Amino acid sequence: MSQIHHIYQQYLSHRTICTDTRSIVSGCLFFALKGDNFDANTFAEQALKQGAAFAIIDNKDYLINDQCILVDDVLSTLQELAKYHRSQLNIPVIGLTGSNGKTTTKELINAVLAEKYRTFATKGNLNNHIGVPLSVLSIGADIEIAVIEMGANHQKEIEFLCTIAQPTHGMITNIGMAHLDGFGGFEGVKKGKAELFAFIKATDGTAFINRDNPIIIEMGTIIPPQKTVWYGTDGDNSITGSLLASDPIIALEWSAKGESFHTKTNLTGAYNFENILAAICIADFFGLSATQINSGLAGYAPNNNRSQLTKTATNTVICDFYNANPSSMAAALANITSLEAVNKVAIIGDMFELGDESDEQHQKIAAMAENANLDTVILIGKYFYALKDSYTGIFFHTPKEAEEWIKENPVKDSLVLLKGSRGMALEQLLPIL
Repeated sequence: MSQIHHIYQQYLSHRTICTDTRSIVSGCLFFALKGDNFDANTFAEQALKQGAAFAIIDNKDYLINDQCILVDDVLSTLQELAKYHRSQLNIPVIGLTGSNGKTTTKELINAVLAEKYRTFATKGNLNNHIGVPLSVLSIGADIEIAVIEMGANHQKEIEFLCTIAQPTHGMITNIGMAHLDGFGGFEGVKKGKAELFAFIKATDGTAFINRDNPIIIEMGTIIPPQKTVWYGTDGDNSITGSLLASDPIIALEWSAKGESFHTKTNLTGAYNFENILAAICIADFFGLSATQINSGLAGYAPNNNRSQLTKTATNTVICDFYNANPSSMAAALANITSLEAVNKVAIIGDMFELGDESDEQHQKIAAMAENANLDTVILIGKYFYALKDSYTGIFFHTPKEAEEWIKENPVKDSLVLLKGSRGMALEQLLPIL
């Protein structure tokens, strides 16, 4: 029996995978991963003392007893184990990638499909070379459909993740100005995301494509017509929809097979319309009724700081500070501009991983904010701060500086957009808004 098969037998008896001793579950398998600043081999003994059934390690110095399984490389073993587990599953797996909207779309798809099926969806943003294996290994024997989110910041990453998740169906939400540094510009982003469609074509899978997005249409030309499912606002689609309202909550009309339906959601931001339509398209493809689809959409309430509308004691805050790139930032600013409110405030933070385009992209967003007809614009971070003499607004180096200013100049009775890259940690401002 190969080593992977041996570990898989242990996995079948110990289905919980842990990679951090702070979250050890009794009877789990502890994978001693290494990072830039840590080596979890050093925690293997501690993990076993805390109740782990086995520790998978790749340093023989920590081979303390027969509960330690020595492998050549822990990360590769985790990935191969996930790949093997996936090969044992005979279920549809929907692979999802894109520059913006991945997580919201994934959550919507899961919420709707759960009206009919036992589903699994990637937890949080476990969508990289570690997160995807962990996600796949979380798919239980009772699951009927899985939704796996795949993120990337360089080419060939989606290609590799597809070999682990082995999606039978695929969707690219959109292509935007994200991770430009790692991808080598916008064309590099397109090439990297297209790796999902290449895998779908090679494995005779099915792709869901937004007919309103010419870039995705172009990328999807490699998929045979009989394996393409269309959605959009116009054209010969499986699902066709129109936005009815988004001030601030989205309502839409959608039609399938000649019948039309109305639905309301708990999402804000007109840019989420296409994400909702995508979820409807996939649910319709998998045989859900209109009643089930609308029930799933109505029951989904965002709680992950993505397009999440939060009422505070004095304001209404659009919490969208989980991450940001130029495309999503522009969409968020356009959204708050379109909404009705007596006072509008935008608090925006730096966007990361833009490489050589960072200065230019921050200038574009600063100009957009300046022209957005907002009552107050607060820009935070070193990239925005460098523009303080060129654009109107209130500029701060850090969120802490902004926090002190807001305490002295309280924001009240306002609609507030709070958005920035994850590393800006803008959530620290929410308690004072």
